[in-house]
Amino acid sequence: MPKVKTSKIKYPNGWELIEPTLRELDSKMREAEIDPQDGKRKCEALWPIFKISHQRSRYIFDLFHKRSEISRELYEFCLEQGYADANLIAKWKKPGYERLCCLRCIQPRDHNFGTTCVCRVPKHLREEKVVECVHCGCRGCASGD
Repeated sequence: MPKVKTSKIKYPNGWELIEPTLRELDSKMREAEIDPQDGKRKCEALWPIFKISHQRSRYIFDLFHKRSEISRELYEFCLEQGYADANLIAKWKKPGYERLCCLRCIQPRDHNFGTTCVCRVPKHLREEKVVECVHCGCRGCASGD
């Protein structure tokens, strides 16, 4: 008989420190996924999911890059297992993108006139004072506020 493959994941050292927060964010994500979309626009239904995904990625980014509280091994494990968005974190490392809310906001093909999202415009340069991004619901993620 062939061996049965098990999916036993070996967690790196330090996992027990971040596990409660990640489990809490996972439960919030499940709630956001099953939340009814009554009375919401089609794009508004995904905004809570984008927000929670951003929170989870920012949490892991801050622990590793800002506070140095987790090891590189644990950081890479979190990226491999999908607890954080590696592409978004790569953008956060670049100047001008420190507060980027999602990757769709900087993709010119998703916006009119081949530009970026209106939430990327600093607040003092906007004509309208209250703006929400159509893709993620962000009210402004430009670094030069």
